Amino acid sequence: MLFKQYRSVGLAHFSYMIADQGQATIIDPSRDIDGYLNDAKTAGFQIDQVLETHRNEDYVIGSCEVETATGAKIFHADSQWDYKYGQPAENGQEFWVGRLKLEALHTPGHTPGSMSYVLHDPDGNPWIIFSGDSLFSGDVGRVDLLGRDRLAEMASHMYDSLFNKIIPLGDGIIVCPAHGAGSVCGSEIAERTWTTVGLEKRLNPKLQVETLEEFIELHAKMLERPPYFQQMEVLNLSGAPIMGRLPQLKPLMPEAFEKSSCNSQVVDTRDQVSFAAAHVPGSTSIWEEILPGFAGWFLSYEKPVAFVCDPDDIEEITRMMVRMGFDNLDGYLNGGMVAWARAGKPLDSIDLLSAQAFCDLMKNEEYPFLLDLRGTDEIKGDGLKNGTNIHLTHLLENLESIPMDHKVIPLCTSGYRSMIAASLLKKAGWANLVVPVGGLGAWRALNCDFEL
Repeated sequence: MLFKQYRSVGLAHFSYMIADQGQATIIDPSRDIDGYLNDAKTAGFQIDQVLETHRNEDYVIGSCEVETATGAKIFHADSQWDYKYGQPAENGQEFWVGRLKLEALHTPGHTPGSMSYVLHDPDGNPWIIFSGDSLFSGDVGRVDLLGRDRLAEMASHMYDSLFNKIIPLGDGIIVCPAHGAGSVCGSEIAERTWTTVGLEKRLNPKLQVETLEEFIELHAKMLERPPYFQQMEVLNLSGAPIMGRLPQLKPLMPEAFEKSSCNSQVVDTRDQVSFAAAHVPGSTSIWEEILPGFAGWFLSYEKPVAFVCDPDDIEEITRMMVRMGFDNLDGYLNGGMVAWARAGKPLDSIDLLSAQAFCDLMKNEEYPFLLDLRGTDEIKGDGLKNGTNIHLTHLLENLESIPMDHKVIPLCTSGYRSMIAASLLKKAGWANLVVPVGGLGAWRALNCDFEL
C-alpha cells in the first residue's frame, strides 16, 4: 500500500496518491505530474483513476495530463457545469484501489457539486476523508464563488455538508483537505497539514456554531478574488493544453533579453535588497517565495513573461507559473544583473532605508506619504495613525489616491510586498519612492519613539 500527500509550494495546494495491489488513484493532481509518475513507476503501480473534488479556482488541475500519460479515467465533480473531459462522479459511487474502497460523498457549499471521497481500509472501515475545499484544518471552504446573491444559499449547503455528512463519520476519521495555510481558498486555514474530524470539532472556529443561522452570519462573506481565477475556471472545464513535461525556459543573453522585454512582462524574483540595488527598468519585483500568491494579481495572460532570477531556481519558478496556467514563458536573463550591467544596459534602482534611518526620516521630514499595504485582517486595530491603507491587491485601481509630489513609503510587515508596490509605482511613473528594509517588523523591533 502507498499513501502520499503532495504539496504545491506557494499555492498551498495538497494532492494525494493512494495505491494498493498494483493500482493507483490520484486526487486533485497538480499540472506538473512528474512526481506522481516517478513515484508510481518506482513502486510498481499503474495510475488508472483520477478523482476531482471540485472545479478548482486557484490552480490548473492536472487530470488531463495524467490521462494523456497513463490512460487513467477521470471523474470530476460539479456535473452541473459543461466539462469537456472525463465523466461526473455520482454521490455514493465506489472506486476501488486494490483492496481499498473510495466512496464519493456529495458535499456542496464551496461549489454546488463538490465531492469528498471517503477511503475505507482493507477491512471496510471508514478511515480517511479527502474533503476537497469543504473542511480544512481550522477553517472551511469559502462560499462566495457564485457571488453575493448566493452567499446564504451556498453557506447553507456547506453547513449541511459539514454537520450532517462529514462530522457524523466520526472523530477518528483522518481529514485530508485540498489546501493548507496560505491558500486563497480559505481565510483562516491552520498549519495542521493533517487533521481529524475530532480535532476540527474541538479546534475549528467555524464548527463551534450551534445553528445554521449562526453559521451563515459567521461564514457567508465575500473574500478577495484574484483576477486569474477567471482563467482557472475556463481551463478547469475545458482541460488545459497538454504539456507532456515541464517546459524548459531558455537562458537569454542581455541583448536577447532586452529585445524580449519590449513585448513581455519582466518579473524579478530576487530578494528586495538585490532588486532595490539594481534591476531592469520596468520590471516587477515579486520575490520567489510569494510568486504564486501575487503573480495572479499583477500579471496578464496576454503577454509573455520573462524572469530575472537565480538560475538554480528556474525549475521551481516554472512549476509555480504553469500551475497557474502561465504557459507563455519567454526565458530568463542569462548571467543575471551582473551580465546585464556588463553589457551596458540601463539600470534602475529604488532607495532603501534601515529601520533607524526610517525613524530619523519620520522625525525630520514633514510630509512623507505612508502607504500601508496590509489587509484588514492583518491590521486588526493596529493601523497607522499617519498612513493611508490601500491593500496591495487594490493598488493599481487606486493610483489616483497616491500623490506624485510627495515621498511615498510603501509599508507591509516584512518589506517584500512593499517592494512589489514600489516596483509597480515606479513603472507607473512615481519617482520619489523609499522602501524601509524589514518593513513594520523592523520598525517595531527598533522601538522608535515616533508614532507612525
